[in-house]
Amino acid sequence: MKKTMRFNSRPVPTLLATLLGSATLIGCGGGNSDPETNVLPSGVTQLSRVAYRATAVGTGSTAATQDLLTGGVGKSGIVSTAVVPAYANPAAPTAEELRRNALIANYRGLVDNTVKGGYGVLYGPNIDLGGKDTLGEGLVPGLEYVGVLDDGTGKKNVTMAIQIPDNFDLATPCVVVGPSSGSRGVYGALAAASEWGFKRGCAVALTDAGKGIGLYDPTEDTVTKIDGTRATRAAAGTLSHFAANLTDAARAAFNAAFPNRLALKHAHSQQNPEKDWGNDTLTAAKYALYALNQEYADTVGTAKGVRFTAANTMIIGGAVSNGGAAVLRAAEQDSTGLIDGVVAFEPSAQPASTSGFGVQFGGAAVGGYGKSLLDYFTLANLYQPCAALASSAVMTEVSVFNYMSLTGMNPRATNRCSALAAKGLVAGATTAEQAADALAKLRAYGWNADQDQMHNAHYALGNAPIIGMMYTNTYGRFSVADNVCGMSAAAVDATTGSPVAISVNARAASFATGNGTVNGTPATVVYNDSVGGAKSWALGVSPSTNLADLSLDSALCQRALATGVDTVTNAALGAATTPTKAQSDAVRAGVAEVQLSGNLRAKPVLMVAGRSDALLPVNHSARAYTAYNRVVEGASTKLHYIEVTNAQHFDAFIPFSGFDTRYVPLHAYFTQAMNAMYAHLKSGAALPASQVVRTTARGGVAGAAPAITAAQVPAISAVPAAGDQIGFSGTSVNVPN
Repeated sequence: MKKTMRFNSRPVPTLLATLLGSATLIGCGGGNSDPETNVLPSGVTQLSRVAYRATAVGTGSTAATQDLLTGGVGKSGIVSTAVVPAYANPAAPTAEELRRNALIANYRGLVDNTVKGGYGVLYGPNIDLGGKDTLGEGLVPGLEYVGVLDDGTGKKNVTMAIQIPDNFDLATPCVVVGPSSGSRGVYGALAAASEWGFKRGCAVALTDAGKGIGLYDPTEDTVTKIDGTRATRAAAGTLSHFAANLTDAARAAFNAAFPNRLALKHAHSQQNPEKDWGNDTLTAAKYALYALNQEYADTVGTAKGVRFTAANTMIIGGAVSNGGAAVLRAAEQDSTGLIDGVVAFEPSAQPASTSGFGVQFGGAAVGGYGKSLLDYFTLANLYQPCAALASSAVMTEVSVFNYMSLTGMNPRATNRCSALAAKGLVAGATTAEQAADALAKLRAYGWNADQDQMHNAHYALGNAPIIGMMYTNTYGRFSVADNVCGMSAAAVDATTGSPVAISVNARAASFATGNGTVNGTPATVVYNDSVGGAKSWALGVSPSTNLADLSLDSALCQRALATGVDTVTNAALGAATTPTKAQSDAVRAGVAEVQLSGNLRAKPVLMVAGRSDALLPVNHSARAYTAYNRVVEGASTKLHYIEVTNAQHFDAFIPFSGFDTRYVPLHAYFTQAMNAMYAHLKSGAALPASQVVRTTARGGVAGAAPAITAAQVPAISAVPAAGDQIGFSGTSVNVPN
């Protein structure tokens, strides 16, 4: 924990700045000073302070019936069989109703919330930090501050929620900073950062880090407000979460040419919010200190004083996926010592370089590692549908819905193989040979054999098309009207895939139901240029092939944006190519803005990832960043890396047939990692050594796997066996097989 040892090593001006945190120093002249007063961090506007007083499980929407963690429904209401609480008026839910359902949806979106999968047994609101079922329904009463961070433009609008549980530990104050995972809204780290923090008696600083459920409807010129309700752009004013930067004339022209389209903040804000994830996370931590001082500091004149500072409050960054990337970036950008330690869970860790280090698995060098997220995602978008037909990748059990099911998509995946072969992008005369070659290309680029069967799910659920569409737009700062690579977003007909008007109720509930991506709720990736008219990417017919090949032409275009060359001919892009060189230059400049420096400033960091993660492959993210950090920081590094076998990126997939038998919940290790970091910061306990944790899959019959046991997810070892230790061979990280 931060102690007076800092006083011996910091010059006085730096010490004063640290002690003040977000406060203002008054009257420093003449050797005397007045007490400092508590002020909001720069750029932050306070919107609300609400007490949530839940004392019994219920589905009500008032502050009296809600809590900080579960929206008032408790452990029992989070389970998969629970019905989502209804809205009194589905066309116009209240802010309190939307908050309640957003908490429930975000909790469920991050974990396997089935008892057989471990919910309520290994983890959950009822499980204490020692792993015991002692907390009942796990309701957490307390206070919630909501504020918004802007840079003066009125367009940034980062939402922050500071949650102060009634059991906040005044004697040993701590704050957990939880930026959201994926593109989620402000409650996106609820099941991770909030739950652990509340059990420890910490305050929690949540932030959407400039992403979130900013659904803009250009047809009606309506927006999502910060509180989740809907309004016209004009009526929302500064409380608009996001509105596309279109004049009325441009909006009318866009609507005429592309009716029923939608825009989402992460994709279309033209802000490239990822570049600011670190500083936004740091601001959330400062806002937490402000809120704590408002509640517990003495009054100084007409204002509150400063009781809690960075010097006397433990601050841990703990988050998942994109949130994991945000806490790493915050640590790298934390020049004042605000954050004490970091737990980065399955992070999107993009090293700024691949020079000077390597990645080994079982002592053998891997071919592809450390590439940018857009680089490997645009490659996956090309090859995953075909590769998923390879014998070692086939996974037939999972059925999603309508035209998006693994077996239902096989004819279109076969077309993708044929189209790739015709363009010289895969080899082989048969589908089986083409699929094997596509899988080999993915493996050569950095995916591993443990991830083979995940390619099915990632293309069937549209992860690569979603990321390909969203991230080319966000990195290139393109407008929704640009329709980059012929792609847009819309609600679609469930059978035909054609764009349709979003329903009133779906639009009204989007703050609670959406996750900020174009995943179908409420918008789907649409291929405008499909032969015969715009279709969902999954049903798109490419003009160059005249095949229903899962919109291959758009995937080729997105790959060219990432590489700067034509995907088929390898010729350099120019002013008249599709896409253009200027578009690719813009995208690649945006990528450069978000890559990590590797300098964690000697902060203690625990990074945890699943070996079977095919979304953020460990060779490109966790393993590569571990090696990169070692080269950058050398002997001063305090990064420890934990790799878990039989674990992949989406625990919420595990209830699906076939996932239940193959994969264990990675979330089972979040509490362990946070407990270890807390003990290290509080009492100096050693962090666990870098290691592989070897789990045991549940097995059994797909769709009816037996209940998981604690023995199948063994604890992170304080002293791992020699064959499990992750070490270094020169400048290469070496992960045992």
